[in-house]
Amino acid sequence: MIYIGNHLSSSNGYLAMGKQAKMLGGNTFAFFTRNPRGGKAKDIDPDDANALMDFLKENDFGPLVAHAPYTMNLCSDKENIRKFALDMLTDDLKRMEFTPGQYYNFHPGSHVGQGFEKGCEYIVDALNNALFEDMTTTVLLETMAGKTIYNRKG
Repeated sequence: MIYIGNHLSSSNGYLAMGKQAKMLGGNTFAFFTRNPRGGKAKDIDPDDANALMDFLKENDFGPLVAHAPYTMNLCSDKENIRKFALDMLTDDLKRMEFTPGQYYNFHPGSHVGQGFEKGCEYIVDALNNALFEDMTTTVLLETMAGKTIYNRKG
C-alpha cells in the first residue's frame, strides 16, 4: 500500500485534518504537534481524537506523521534548552497516545560543537527518559537535509 498525504494545520482539530486530507486525495497526513517554533500545545479534545481514529479506519488511512517543533534540541550545550526539549518530547509522546499507532518525527538537534558522541549521549538519555512502556507511537529521528549522521575519518 502506498500512502500519500500533505502536511496539514491542526488549528481546526484532528477530525478536520482527516477530512481535509481526504478532500485533497490523501490517505495519510502530517501535522505539527504544536507551533513549529515550540511552546505550549493546545489541549487535545479526546472526542475529536476518537472521531479522527474512527474516520481513519473508515477511510483506510495509513499511519499519520506528527512532527515535533523545529526548536527542539535534545543535544544542546545548554542544559535549559535540553530540559525544554525533553519536556516537549515527553509531553508530545503522552499526547500521541490519543491517536495510537502513529509516527512521531523529530530533528534531534545540534551538538553545538560538543562533538557527535556527546550529542548522541544527550539524545539517548532524553529518549530513555521520554519513552514509556506500552507506548504505541513509533519515534522517528530525522536529520537535516544534506547532513550526515556521523562522518568517521580514517
